[in-house]
This record gives sequence, structure tokens and C-alpha cells, in this order.
Amino acid sequence: MNRYQPATRPTFYFIGVTTAQSSIMRVFPSWARHLGLKDAVLKGIDFPLHAEPEAYREAVAFIKDDPLSLGALVTTHKIDLFNAARDLFDVIDPHALLMHETSCLSKRDGRLVCHAKDPISSGLAIDGFVPAGYFAKTGAEVLSMGAGGSTIAITWHLMQDKRGDDVPSRIVVTNRSRPRLDELKRIHQAMAPRVKVDYILADRPEMNDAAMAALKPGSLVINATGLGKDAPGSPVTDAGIFPERAIAWDLNYRGDLVFLDQARRQEAARNLQLEDGWTYFLHGWTQVIAEVFDIDIPTSGPSFDEISRIAIEAAKG
Repeated sequence: MNRYQPATRPTFYFIGVTTAQSSIMRVFPSWARHLGLKDAVLKGIDFPLHAEPEAYREAVAFIKDDPLSLGALVTTHKIDLFNAARDLFDVIDPHALLMHETSCLSKRDGRLVCHAKDPISSGLAIDGFVPAGYFAKTGAEVLSMGAGGSTIAITWHLMQDKRGDDVPSRIVVTNRSRPRLDELKRIHQAMAPRVKVDYILADRPEMNDAAMAALKPGSLVINATGLGKDAPGSPVTDAGIFPERAIAWDLNYRGDLVFLDQARRQEAARNLQLEDGWTYFLHGWTQVIAEVFDIDIPTSGPSFDEISRIAIEAAKG
């Protein structure tokens, strides 16, 4: 029996792990009013990590065939859902083709379109707190812990030819399993990158500590594992030492942000800059909402600031 009931109002889906806990469930109604989306609603669809392919296919087929189901934002399951349902997509955008992932499903002229929006949203987030010319000036490196869709998007953004010399002197990606690292390496090789990338199998947090300890001062250290939100904990131990003047970026904005707590304890002594995932959250959602509802949403300036203000107020409940 199909677990999904036909939508009776324009419906936008959030495919994740613990969607009911996300601030977006309180934020979206306020955004919908602000953006003039009338009676649109957001519904969560939860899957366990690495769910069975048929579960993903059932959800995608339902959205594709249901007239009032307009599309979806996908977190956590971006790669698994793409691999399971690729043949169900009528159109796959170039980023999704390269990265073998989807963060957005939309419909145009009766066709289901698969998008990878993370390269855009992660770039907007990074460029908001890392000043132009930072990597060229400092020679800083990047450590991204976790080899999922977010790291794919972030590293793609930081390797772009249009950045000129403003690229990391080295990128290090760690992950608990080898297949994700191999897939990321495939994507990077297809890009003919100008940046040296090290792929490190790190099945214990102490190995992430070691990778972090080898970084240059000023480097960007990213928790892209989901730990702290999708599962408890942090990718590094309490004994891990952040580089001097590092930027510690947790892609999470809710949950037990253990990684940022660890960085905060070293903030003064190591002169760290701490960033959570709130702006990434904003760009991630607004880019997908704009695509699904076929509207323009600003990415900066007073109008974007108002969208952020609305979200902050709504998130407080």
C-alpha cells in the first residue's frame, strides 16, 4: 500500500531524517505568506540513513505523478536518492549529472526535474563569511569531514576557475567509509582540479584530529558529517587542536552542536572564527523554494535580510 496520500493543496516536501525537528516547519508558513505562495504547505518525509532504494523510489514516483505535489528539498539522502531514482527524472541538471546527487526536485511542463542546488547555496554561504581573496592572501587549506553532498558542493565551489588564485592551497576530505571518498575523487577528476586534494579514510575521530593538526594556520575546518544533528557527537575528539586563526564551520544550525562547542573552548587561545549553518540553511532553502515555485528570491541585501529576520522570528516559535 502506498504510504502517500494525494495532496489537496500545493505541497512542497522536505525529505530528510528528522524533519519535524527542523526550524523550517515553523519558518515555511511565514515565508510562504511573505513570498505570496498563498495556500502552499510543507510536509516532511523521513527516511533512516541509507534507506532501501525502493523507499526513495516510492517517494519520488509519488511526487512525480501527484498533480499538487510540486517538488521537494532533499537533505542527507541526496546521493542515495539520486542513485535509487535516477531513471524517474525527466531532466537532470548539469550539477546533478556531475555530482550524482539531488537536493531539489521540481516540475516544469509536466516533467520532473532533478537539481543539485548545493553548489550554489554553499558558495553563497561561504562567500558570506570568507572574504574575497582570503585563500590567495593566507595560503589556507580546507578540511571537510564527511564526503557527502555538502562536501561535494563546497569543494566544487572552491575549485572554480573563476576564483583565479583565490583557492585553497590544499583540500583534505575525510570520511568513515571508502566508497564516498572514491566517488568524490571521481567527481574531482572530472573537473580537472587545480587544487591538490587528499582523501583520507578516517573511521575514528582521532584520525580527524590528526588531519586537523596538519593544517596551516587560518584554514577552514568543516563539520559536514551530520554529527550533532542527524546523529549525536562530533567528528573530532575533545583533544583535537584547531589550527591558529582557523575558521570552524559546522553545517548544522540545530541540535547538539558539539563540534562548535569544542571550537568555542579554543576560540580565544587559538583566535578562531566560529560559523554555524544558519546562513547555509537560509540559502539552501530559498534556492530550492525559488526553483520549485518558479519565483525570484534575493540572495543578499535588505530583501534577503528580511527573509532571515522572518526565519529567526518564526524559528523561535
